[in-house]
Amino acid sequence: MQDQSGSFEGRQAFSSAISQAIAWAAEQGCREMFWLDRSFADWPLSDAAVLAHLRQWAQPGRRLHLLAEQYDDVARRHPRFVQWRARYGHCVHARALDEPGLPPGSRHQALLIVKGAAGHLGLRLFDQGHWRGHISLDKGEVQALSEEFDASLQRSYESFGSRTLGL
Repeated sequence: MQDQSGSFEGRQAFSSAISQAIAWAAEQGCREMFWLDRSFADWPLSDAAVLAHLRQWAQPGRRLHLLAEQYDDVARRHPRFVQWRARYGHCVHARALDEPGLPPGSRHQALLIVKGAAGHLGLRLFDQGHWRGHISLDKGEVQALSEEFDASLQRSYESFGSRTLGL
């Protein structure tokens, strides 16, 4: 990922960037990932390679922080990810935003932040209409994205449990 800093445009480029960031987190043994999106519906969470990297990454002491408006689209569009989430619930902390829409003042429509001893990575989507975004390995920029994520996290509640109850 060291040469992957820079801008991207297009839905396929966004999907590829997400996949590469998750693969990088697994390969580097990064301890934490932070994901923010309205619903994660457009993320490549059903992709077999992404799921394999998530399985590789999900070791004890790791934490994936999810923050979304709702998780109904994940359940409908990504049943394989829902199964992964059930199996690896020990490392997933999922929350939903208190109010519909992205947090006030948010400049991003999606965020993926990876933190680890090997480095930090920030991926942000700022124009979903054209799928424009940016990937950065700059620690200062990733820290600013982390602060934005943390501010949003404060206005959220537990959601998307690892098991669903049926009657």
